[in-house]
Amino acid sequence: MAKDTTKDMTQGPPMKLILGFSVPLLFGFLFQQFYSVVDTIIVGRFLGVHALAGVGSTGSLNFLIIGFCMGVCNGFAIPLAHKFGAKDYSGLRRFMANSMWLSILFSAVMTVATAVFCRQMLTAMKTPEDIYPYAYQYIFIIFLGIPATYLYNMLSGIIRAMGDSKTPLAFLTLSSFLNIALDFICIINLDMGVAGAAVATVASQAVSGVFCLIYMAKKFPLLRIEKEEWKIHLSYMGVLCGMGVPMGLQYSITAIGSVILQSAVNTLGAAAVASVTAASKVGMFFCCPYDAMGSTMATYGGQNVGAKKLERLGQGIKACMLIAVVYSVIAFTVLFFAGAELSSLFMDSADEGILADARMLLVINSMFFIPLAVVNVVRFLIQGMGFGTFAILAGVCEMAARGLAGMLLVPRFGFIGVCFASPLAWIFADAFLIPAYIHVRRKLERTYTAGQGPRR
Repeated sequence: MAKDTTKDMTQGPPMKLILGFSVPLLFGFLFQQFYSVVDTIIVGRFLGVHALAGVGSTGSLNFLIIGFCMGVCNGFAIPLAHKFGAKDYSGLRRFMANSMWLSILFSAVMTVATAVFCRQMLTAMKTPEDIYPYAYQYIFIIFLGIPATYLYNMLSGIIRAMGDSKTPLAFLTLSSFLNIALDFICIINLDMGVAGAAVATVASQAVSGVFCLIYMAKKFPLLRIEKEEWKIHLSYMGVLCGMGVPMGLQYSITAIGSVILQSAVNTLGAAAVASVTAASKVGMFFCCPYDAMGSTMATYGGQNVGAKKLERLGQGIKACMLIAVVYSVIAFTVLFFAGAELSSLFMDSADEGILADARMLLVINSMFFIPLAVVNVVRFLIQGMGFGTFAILAGVCEMAARGLAGMLLVPRFGFIGVCFASPLAWIFADAFLIPAYIHVRRKLERTYTAGQGPRR
């Protein structure tokens, strides 16, 4: 039964494989954004602009912490993809068991730490007083749900490492409808305010994780861990941390720049925060294809490195970038003509100033979607190849660019400076990633020529 759901990406046309793997992933990312967007729409329309701004002001902080969780889980899946590509199923199970032990440890430590220091983080970000209560209520509950974040992302990452990108989508679809129902119940019927939106998001993700666990137990015989395979191995944990921590830090380091930028946006007032919040939610939807391409290339790279088929890496980049260029043109066209209308979905009244700023942010960002595609395709491919440190350095480039925008552009140019922050970050990252890929590709070629195994 496992053979029916896994996908070997070491054989066959790269374009067909990438499309077949990334489309289910795309819908998965869209449904993940659906959680957040439904929260935001209901908050904005039923609780008002200040509540909307409060929830939105936590976005970069959310990305800083939750992004680390997701990055760690994605990194943990890379050694599994290598083992699957090499047909070493016993090694795969041992890595899976040790990734579970690490996830339990990481989630416990992070939950306690973020809950304790939540207020200090919001204060350091200069969160405006009139939206501070909304921000705290929302993000505190999100942080309490970190174990649910680890549960879903770890298990879905394991499933994807074996080439199955459809099953996590099915569970996300189901839990998305649960999220909508809980939003209405908690926010409207139970009058829980922004806390209700957070509760709905955490509960829905927990359900997705439980479904992944049940599915894996019943449908994947090769993942059934034997008693001796549950043993903690420091060497395995070292490899997992070597992959997971750099990838998590990549998200977090990138997010530090976003936190600096958000702090600068907060100084522009609640209206500017609301504009960025609405535009960001729309933009996240349009950026989901790039997230799907990135996750696809991580699995594609991991399996092909495990199978020692390095010639397929360049073929994969070309195929994925062709898809990205076509999509980028379409996305820019849609956002240019409908950016304001899409942003208006998140507000209970049509504030022309807020909508105009939101549209400007969307249009300027979408002009640079091709550099964003390069960031995702190349960075995640490098991670899948086993060179997680380079992903951290790419994150440093993004952090520096957004930080400079927050400290220099926004104070001088106001909202227009906010609009150019992400494009600047993507260009900085590309300037590093392209030569980095050439370097690691050549390094692997020399390694294989010398008759050694892939770098771990």
